[in-house]
Amino acid sequence: MKKKVLWKVILISVFLILAVVFFLPNTPAFRYMPNWWMENMPNKGIVLGLDLQGGLHLVFEVEGDKAVEITTDRYASRLRDLFAKKKLTAEVNTSGLNITVSPSNVETRKVVEDNYPSLKPVETGSRLVYRISDKEARRIKEGAADQALETIRNRIDQFGVAEPTILRQGENEIVVQLPGVKDPKRAIDLIGKTAQLEFKLVDDEAKVAAEIPQSMEPGEEENFLKQFAEKIPEDDEILFEKKVNRETGAVRKIPILLKKQAVITGDLLSEAKVNIDSRFNEPYVSLSFNTDGAKKFEEITGANVKKRLAIILDKAVYSAPVIQEKISGGNAQITGNFTMEEAKDLSIVLRAGALPAPLEILQNVTVGPSLGRDSIEAGKMAGIIGTIAVVLFMIFYYRLSGIIADFALLLNIILLLGAMASLNATLTLPGIAGIILAIGMAVDSNVLMFERMRDELRAGKTPRAAVDSGYNKAFWTIFDSHVTTLITAAVLFQFGTGPIKGFAVTLSFGVAINLFTALIGTKSVFDIINSKRELKKLSI
Repeated sequence: MKKKVLWKVILISVFLILAVVFFLPNTPAFRYMPNWWMENMPNKGIVLGLDLQGGLHLVFEVEGDKAVEITTDRYASRLRDLFAKKKLTAEVNTSGLNITVSPSNVETRKVVEDNYPSLKPVETGSRLVYRISDKEARRIKEGAADQALETIRNRIDQFGVAEPTILRQGENEIVVQLPGVKDPKRAIDLIGKTAQLEFKLVDDEAKVAAEIPQSMEPGEEENFLKQFAEKIPEDDEILFEKKVNRETGAVRKIPILLKKQAVITGDLLSEAKVNIDSRFNEPYVSLSFNTDGAKKFEEITGANVKKRLAIILDKAVYSAPVIQEKISGGNAQITGNFTMEEAKDLSIVLRAGALPAPLEILQNVTVGPSLGRDSIEAGKMAGIIGTIAVVLFMIFYYRLSGIIADFALLLNIILLLGAMASLNATLTLPGIAGIILAIGMAVDSNVLMFERMRDELRAGKTPRAAVDSGYNKAFWTIFDSHVTTLITAAVLFQFGTGPIKGFAVTLSFGVAINLFTALIGTKSVFDIINSKRELKKLSI
C-alpha cells in the first residue's frame, strides 16, 4: 500500500476509535467498563434535550418596578451616609418610589442634586421629595432584566444542569429550560430566590422590645404585625427567625425588632461555601467578605460589642448572635438547621449574587419523559427507514461503488455521533432532523462524484484515471455547496433559539464530517482497490 493511501487509512482509523470512545457513554456497554476507564476516559456523551428526556420549562417575569424601588432604597441609604459625612442634620425616608429629605434647605438640596442628578424633585417646601426620573427608571428596569439573566445563568451553571436553555423573551421575561431535572421545586426555589443578604443590628433598647413575645406558632405573623404596627419605631422593623426543635422537630417563629438600615449587604461578599459544624454535625454556610466588606465588618462589630447582629436573607432572619468582640478577617456564618442540599443551594445563590428584583413565575411546565421516549422512538424510526432506503438505492444504482458510498455514509454517522459526544452536545428533535439532512448531503456528494466518474469512463478513460478525474472535477462543486450550508448553519446558530441552535449544531458537524468522508474516506477505498490490482472495469 502506498504511503499516501496509508496515512489516510491511519487518519480514518484514529478518528473512528476516538468517535467510539467518546460515544461509548451513550451505550449500554458503558456500565460494564472498569473503574479506571470511568475515571480517566470521557464519561458524559451526548446529552438529550428537553424535548427528548423531559424536564422543566419556566417563564419568569422580572418585576422592574421593584428593581426601581430597591434602587430608591439604596440611594436613600447612601444619602444618609453623605449627610453624616458632611455633618448635616437631615432625615431621609423612603415611601415606595419616593425619597423624602427634611429639612429642605440649600445644603441638603445641593448634596442630593450634586450626587444623584437622576433624582428629580416632585415636591418642595418644608421637605424635599425626590423620585428617580423616567429615563433612569427605564434604564434600571432594562439592567435588572439583563442582570437577572446572568444571575440565573450563574446559579444554574453551579447547580449542575447539563445544557440548559436561558434566554430573554420580550422586555422583562426570561425563559429557562432545564432538561432532566428530577426535583422541579428545588430548581424553582434556587432560581427564584432573590438572595438579598443583609446584616442588621437588633434594637433591644427600644421600649416596645420588652413587649415582643419570645416565640409564636407559624401562621400568626400577620396578626402579630398588625397588633404592633403603631408601636414599632419609624426606623425599625420586625422580621422573624425560624427555630426547629432538634428532638421533636416542632417549628416556632421568633419575632425580632431590627433597625431598618442594613449595616452590611451581600454585595461585599467574596465567597460562600458549605462547612460542617463539629458540635452538631450539621452543615452551615461560611461567608467571607472582600477587602471593603472585611474592613466594614470589623468596624461594625467593634462599635457594637454586646449587641446582637442579625443575618437576614430575603427578609428572613437566619441567626442573630451577640457580638462578643471585634471580629477581624471578614468571616461570618449562616446557621439554621439546614440539610446538606439546602446549605449547598444557599451557598450557590450567595456566590452567584442577588437578583436585582423579585421574579414572578408566569409559566411552569414539567415535560414528561413519556413525550421524550415517543420522540426518540419516532426519530430513530425515521432515521433507520431513511438510511436503509438510501443504502439500498445506492447499491441498486451504483453497484460496487454504491457499497463504497454506503461505507462513507456509515463512517459519517459514527464520526458525527462521536463529534457531538466529544463536546457533550445536546441532541433535540430538530437536531435529529439535522443529522438526517446531513446524511442526505453525504449521499448527494457521492452522487456528484460518481456521475462525474461515469462521464470520464464514457470519454474512454481507464477506471483509475476516471476515479482521480471524477474526484478532482467534483471537488469545488462539493466544497462550495458545503461551505454555503455551513454559513447558513452559522447564521441559524447565532440568531436562533434553543431548538434552532440544536439543528444548526448537528448540521454543521454533519457538513464538516461529510467533506472528510466524501473526499478522503471513499477515495481511500478506491485507492486501496486500485493498489491491489489494476482495475479494467469499474462497477458503477
